[in-house]
Amino acid sequence: MAQFHCSSQRKEDMKKQLNEISRTSRSIKGFITRYILNTKTVLDGESVKRVAFGEKQKNKPHKTILIVGETGVGKSTLINSMVNYLLGVESEDRIWCEIIETKGDQTDSQTHAVTVYDVFTEHCPFSLTVIDTPGFGSTEGKKEDLSVAESLHELFKSKNGVHELDAVCLVMFSSTVRLTERLYYVFNAVLSLFGNDVEKNIVLFITHASAKSNNAIKAIKESKVPCALTAEGDPVYFRFNNSHYEDFDDEKISDDYQASLKLLNTTMESFLTFLKEIKPINLKKTEEVLRSRKQLTASISNIQDKIKLMELKQKELKDTKEALKKHEKTIDSQNWEYYVNEPYKEKESIKKSFWSMFPEATCCRVCEENCHYPGCWWVSDLSWCSVMDSMGNCTVCTGKCHYTKHVKEGKIYVTKTRKVKKTKEDLKKKYETKYGDIKNFMSGIENDVREMEKEKIRLVKECHDCVILMEDIALKSDSVFTLQHLDFLIEKVKETGNTDQVQKLEEMKKRMEENSAKAFSVFKSMQ
Repeated sequence: MAQFHCSSQRKEDMKKQLNEISRTSRSIKGFITRYILNTKTVLDGESVKRVAFGEKQKNKPHKTILIVGETGVGKSTLINSMVNYLLGVESEDRIWCEIIETKGDQTDSQTHAVTVYDVFTEHCPFSLTVIDTPGFGSTEGKKEDLSVAESLHELFKSKNGVHELDAVCLVMFSSTVRLTERLYYVFNAVLSLFGNDVEKNIVLFITHASAKSNNAIKAIKESKVPCALTAEGDPVYFRFNNSHYEDFDDEKISDDYQASLKLLNTTMESFLTFLKEIKPINLKKTEEVLRSRKQLTASISNIQDKIKLMELKQKELKDTKEALKKHEKTIDSQNWEYYVNEPYKEKESIKKSFWSMFPEATCCRVCEENCHYPGCWWVSDLSWCSVMDSMGNCTVCTGKCHYTKHVKEGKIYVTKTRKVKKTKEDLKKKYETKYGDIKNFMSGIENDVREMEKEKIRLVKECHDCVILMEDIALKSDSVFTLQHLDFLIEKVKETGNTDQVQKLEEMKKRMEENSAKAFSVFKSMQ
């Protein structure tokens, strides 16, 4: 047997463990006998479960992988295949061990929680943790998809959770010829949980694969999904053949069974070589990078809103200045009135789009600002929202208010204008204390206009700096969202006269349009 480069002693240890499994495990007889492994429950929560097979050995190398894919793609069977490899099952054994029962009430499609499987065997040179996610795109709908992301985030943050990851495995059917909008969403929903340092650890698992099953590989290349690449620029992938798991009672599957185990051994040896060579992801660092990236993204939107509001206030002051000029001769002798377009904020329902599939936003009730939109759609406790710091204060809104001053709902603040009547008395209330004589009000208004222009320039620079920094740390999947802001930002930077910044932003826009062609086409198709 090729796996583990087994010595005779190790082979003997494997047989002893398989004999112990056959003696103590529930079995389902057939041409191939299935054994449902006895596991120990480590954690049994509503959203995250953890079970273990065998006893942990501290000095043994440990690998952790995350399995992600649509409902029905064969993730449970794939995990069981790995377990059989670790147990050293050979075709002549005519047995199949399952840590996940694939026939009955515990099927892949029935899984509603993120489940962590720790697999420890005495004779293996390493141990393995597999994080299994409920199938995305199930009949439960998008709310179920959101709970997957929230559960994973909880697992990564928890003191007793998973803090290091060796690989993120995207599972696909070998027959996949193109990424549907749904599948593209699935992958991006999961990849959004990580920083850009995870890309080299993302691999493809191809199920129901034949020797020439390259459709899925081509689909991934065309879609530009971030993943590890070979020296030739092709996605790193591993093939699994699920064909013999349909009917364990049929003797005709004998050849398929042997061929599948042979492919499994070859695939797992290649995969373990990959795991040995790749540097694991520090999820603590990833969580920090992710939070910084999301805070920057939220800041860009928030600053953009502030710039628009500032411009409307500048327009209101200019209208006031014109009214003051018009009534300059009668400024002291009589009362007079004028009209301005006064900016104000009003909450409106969020319109659905590609970037707001789950139309909710985190907004500050005190500052009346949109602090995170598109928001942390998987967050139920606002203290977990990415824009909140470790003390629970918002990093985005003007007042840096506590999360308890925020609300998450399907509405955002929208800046509008309304025609409002003003009088000389209104001007006096605003400027008399500071400037005394009403004849000096003009200089007061001009000073306010200049101060607002300075603040606008500061906000434009802040927005520019956020875009540059975010592009440095963002995954490719975020480029489309940044792209939506660039036209606005380029226009505002032009108004400040900074030609160097304009040139850099235009170069960034061109590069992002080329790199994000696939994602942008999906975005446009869903408007």
